[in-house]
Formats: sequence, structure tokens, C-alpha cells
Amino acid sequence: MKTILFNLNDSELEKFVTDMSLPRFRSKQIREWLNRGAPNFNVMKNLPEDLRNKLNECAETLPVKIVKKLESSDNQTTKFLLELIDGEQIECVLMRTTYGNSVCVSSQAGCAMGCKFCASTLLGLKRNLTVNEMFAQILVAQWELRGDKLKDIHPNGDANNGDVSHIVVMGTGEPLQNTENVIGFLERANSEMNISWRRITVSTCGIVPGIKELNKWGRPINLAISLHAPTDELRSQIMPINNKYKLQEVLDAAFTFSDTHNRQLMIEYILLGKKDKNGDIELYNASNEYAEKLSDLLYGHNVMVNLIPWNTVDERDFASISGNSVHRFQDILIKKGIHTRIRRERGADIGSACGQLRLKNAKK
Repeated sequence: MKTILFNLNDSELEKFVTDMSLPRFRSKQIREWLNRGAPNFNVMKNLPEDLRNKLNECAETLPVKIVKKLESSDNQTTKFLLELIDGEQIECVLMRTTYGNSVCVSSQAGCAMGCKFCASTLLGLKRNLTVNEMFAQILVAQWELRGDKLKDIHPNGDANNGDVSHIVVMGTGEPLQNTENVIGFLERANSEMNISWRRITVSTCGIVPGIKELNKWGRPINLAISLHAPTDELRSQIMPINNKYKLQEVLDAAFTFSDTHNRQLMIEYILLGKKDKNGDIELYNASNEYAEKLSDLLYGHNVMVNLIPWNTVDERDFASISGNSVHRFQDILIKKGIHTRIRRERGADIGSACGQLRLKNAKK
């Protein structure tokens, strides 16, 4: 198996270089390229060609390799299917927005949560990702933004210079089943890429001990709760985790985090429909009644509700609801004093739902 140079610390990389009978300064050159996210050794133009060829034979640069890259028609979203060294596959998404360049990071290969509307969980959980595997996703996106141009290798997180400025840990997997590595990854992103805590968001389906651990960690990141239902009965039907951590327990832990760090709590709510026997679409969790119940749960708290039109997953027994139904749900929340927005669909033409690209590739 080839050595992944990104996984080596500085002394290990220096030893790797000197064991090849190379001068020590080559390790510094290689490290600079690794820190920029170089996908292979061929791009390292300040290394001799024979050395690049030699490195290609015995080593890899990053712990992830691009298997497939899809670009949205508006050129604002790039979705990557990445392969890990053990052959497992994950996804990450680069989103170019008016407020900066955001990367949606996966925290696990697969997912064990079993949410009934999601593609990520269909292949089950394979394993947790390491700190390096999560950090490498950011570097893949950074390389995409910068290309192989010789620019400053110490990005400052400023969106205006074309660097990654925001991180959302909302890709494949449940981050708070891998809390230690997620925290390690975020510490590294903050210290090495200068990405502000307030530009980092972690999303969870409601792992209460993990939320409490984030609170104890003490960094003022943004917390997002994948809620998707305003009652225990409904939520348990679509999110098995609710059988372990009930709705109010999840919200209480989340409100405590929000209050402690003075951060607005993000509530993720996918709007689902179901087809009846005549093929007509009925509202599943998007009725006026459920909008009222959701408002009651959240009233008086510093929250932002992100309403998410459902992305079709062929293997799931749900349907997208009409735009009018989405807006009616939003209107009720707003009238009840709940800060609400409808999430803009990004990359719908390239399979924007988490796990879709991984799932389709696995079927081939």
C-alpha cells in the first residue's frame, strides 16, 4: 500500500524523504504542496521530474482521491465523489455563494441513523472518518477554487481571495457519532486555515450527549438540528434516533448550546409529501397543523428555521410538495414570530441530496 504523505507529521515526512536519499529541504517543498491540496505529484513543478515519477510509484498526496466531479449548470456548485484509501467512498460539496465559499463536509463513510427520507443511510455505516480525511475534503475544494497556480500557501479564510471561508458538517454521516474527530478537524480548520468559529456549522439529527460535548468544548460554532417533525410520534416514524432521544430532550440541549454561546440555533426541516392511491400528493409533515405545532415548540427562542424542499431519492417513499404548500408552511411560522427561510436549492441538477452520488456509483 502506498504511503499517504499528508498523514505524516513533519519529522515523519522528513524521514520519508531522507530514506529516499533526498535532501531534507525536499520535505518542506512537498509539505507546502500538501497544505495546498495537491491531488498528485505531477503538479509539484518545483520538484525534478524524475523525483515526481518516483513519488508517484510509492506514495499518494492526500487520503482522498477524486473519483467523480460534477458541476452544476450555473457553475456555483461542485460535487465531489471521493475515495478513501480503503476503497470506501464519501461526498463533499463546494458551494460558491454571495457570502463566500462554503464546503459541505462528510464525517462518516455511510450513516447508521436510518432516516426514512435520506439516501446517505441506504448503504449503512461503514466507518468514522479521521481528522485528516475530513480536512482533506476542505483541501480538495480549496484546490478547485485556486487550481494549481502558485499562490500563497497560507489561506486566510477571506472569501474575497477565493479561499474556503465557511464549513458545514452536513454531508454523509452523523457528526456527533464521531465527535472527537470532528472537533479535531474543526480545531485544525480554525488554526491552519483561519476559518472563524462563527463560519462553521455542525448539523446533528439529535445525539444529545454529543450536543452536550460540543457545549463543553466551548467554541462558538453554529449548531443545526435536523428536526423534520414537531411531534415525537411523527418524528419517530421517519427518524429512528427519536426513539432514543425525544424531541424535547434534543431541543433543550440545543437551546442550552445556543444560549451559552449566543448563537442562533438552526432548525432543519425537510418538507415531505406522500402519494395516495390515486397518485395525488398529500402533505406528510407539512400541514398547517404541523406548522402551528413547530411554532409552539420554537417560540421565544433564538432560532432560524430552514425549510428544505425534499430532493427526490428513488429508493424512498416520499414525494416533493408544491411551492405553494412550502410557502404556506413558511407563512404560518413567520406569523407566529419564527424567523424562517426557504433554503435555495443548490446543485439540484447534479444530485444535491446527501448520499445520492455515492449510492448511484455503488450500484455500478
